[in-house]
Amino acid sequence: MTLKQLRYVVTVADTKNITEAANRLFISQPSLTAAIHELEREYGLVLFHRSKKGVTTTAEGEEFLSYARQMLEQEDLINARYTGAPTGKTKFCVSSQHYSFAVEAFVELLKTHGGEKYEFHMRETQTYEIIDDVAHLRSEVGILYRNPFNESIIKKTLRDNQLSFETLFIAKPHVFVSKDSPLAKKKTLRPEDLVPYPRLSYEQGNHNSFYFSEEILSTLDADKELIVCDRATLFNMLVGLDGYTICSGIINETLNGPNIVARPLDVEDYMEIGYILPASIRPSALTAAYIRMLQQITAGTPSN
Repeated sequence: MTLKQLRYVVTVADTKNITEAANRLFISQPSLTAAIHELEREYGLVLFHRSKKGVTTTAEGEEFLSYARQMLEQEDLINARYTGAPTGKTKFCVSSQHYSFAVEAFVELLKTHGGEKYEFHMRETQTYEIIDDVAHLRSEVGILYRNPFNESIIKKTLRDNQLSFETLFIAKPHVFVSKDSPLAKKKTLRPEDLVPYPRLSYEQGNHNSFYFSEEILSTLDADKELIVCDRATLFNMLVGLDGYTICSGIINETLNGPNIVARPLDVEDYMEIGYILPASIRPSALTAAYIRMLQQITAGTPSN
């Protein structure tokens, strides 16, 4: 294996076309194909499916690419440190459940570490996808919660994927509602107060298990349920339909507007919100900086 071969593989994956990749790399198509075949033989892998429409990455190819990209990024850092060569774009990716504090820390990281060229990804996504992203190095860090209900499943899934969990803070359950909702008039809410109103929750895709739900108390019965994919839609429905969602209670008015408020929910439960990392890989400088910003932003929560 050589760094040149890794660069070839990454370029093919990015372009999804052997001819275009060869043009970008300034080599002949047969030479590029031969180099990839040699790498596949060396490791006993099939990196790409080839068809008349182009190439697609195999499942084992996706895993290999995550390591290849990391090695090429390390090469860029070494070149920048010892030769002064430009490193190109600063790249960073976070996968998270739908938390405004995670976005706030992401924005601060970009302001302070983005540089002149950057490619930052903020993936608010499904719980299992967060774990899979970090396990396969598509994201440097993931943010999710665990509690007494899902803890054993989350711990096992993280262990199976060789990931570690570090606690940021522990939050008591709250309810997000519109500031004009009848629910907002109460200082504290009980589960029975929520019964007449639509419950909103985030879709969890193929892993739609209660254990991977983003909202705690997801097993409680609700006559009216609305399932959404993104935070903007959820907030719009909270306002437009007098709905509610159960959450950590942390909200950033600058990012999310003044129309959503949080009210404590009177139940015996909690959310242990933290970040996940590959257990065997030392966090990059950007990852460490992002974690520090998460810690600073959440330092004022009741658990801290």
